[in-house]
Amino acid sequence: MTLFVFGINHTTAPVDVREKLAFAPEITATALHQLVAQSAVSEAAILSTCNRTEVYGRLSMNAMPVEEHHQVIAQWLSEFHQVPLHQVENHSYFQQAGQAVKHMMRVASGLDSMVLGEPQILGQLKSSFSVARQEKTATSHLIRMFQSAFNMAKFVRTHTAIGENPVSVAYAAVAMAKQIFARLEDQTALLIGAGETIELVARHLHDAGLKKIIVANRTLARAQELAHENYITNRLKNVLIDEFSEAQKREILNMQWDGVTCTKIAERVGSSLLVVSRLINRTSWPGPRQIG
Repeated sequence: MTLFVFGINHTTAPVDVREKLAFAPEITATALHQLVAQSAVSEAAILSTCNRTEVYGRLSMNAMPVEEHHQVIAQWLSEFHQVPLHQVENHSYFQQAGQAVKHMMRVASGLDSMVLGEPQILGQLKSSFSVARQEKTATSHLIRMFQSAFNMAKFVRTHTAIGENPVSVAYAAVAMAKQIFARLEDQTALLIGAGETIELVARHLHDAGLKKIIVANRTLARAQELAHENYITNRLKNVLIDEFSEAQKREILNMQWDGVTCTKIAERVGSSLLVVSRLINRTSWPGPRQIG
């Protein structure tokens, strides 16, 4: 009985493959039960973020060679998401036993993240563990694997300098904005959504001195809550983005709300525009350099 990790991440797969293999929260439970129904897998947990999809689990005791377990899991992932098998195999990695445990520890500690040391991944890993325990697809062996990773993450945060400076994708986005705009405090920020990452962006923007922050969200109450928590006093609009843009007259954005996808920027006059997307689906337009 061997612990394993099978997955793809930002270093092994382009965004179009990552988005095809992502697990939305509402389908994760179904996926876990389908996975442990495979004869090769007796325990399983799924971590799915913008930059990685990973299956952690324990291989069953049977006569199948370990190498074939890899193929079974790749085949399952291919069939579940209706993605060609060669795309899964060409962009995936498979580790077992001690190497799998080491990999999870690196992930939990933020050492395997696109932004080195970012702390959000630990919370995401804890959420995946919670779902697996709730669905009873993680039992004794996988529970110990996760607990070891969480303990290591705590040790790394406590005994190294990795957590001394604020670091996250949200922080990196604001830092980039500071480099682009000579006076960030004079700019206007449009925050689309009101989730965890947007809240972090709002906090960093406020700390950077930016006063003009507009929140656009499906639910006005949540946008108001985020604004109150982060001292955002600008007007809040519970509108679709294209309606908001008509009111503003400075930019014309054609955006669709199935994932908040920005498909076109038709007009922007007189100033620079920075668009940062945190979603796994490509929320910016395909050719930003065409915009003058």
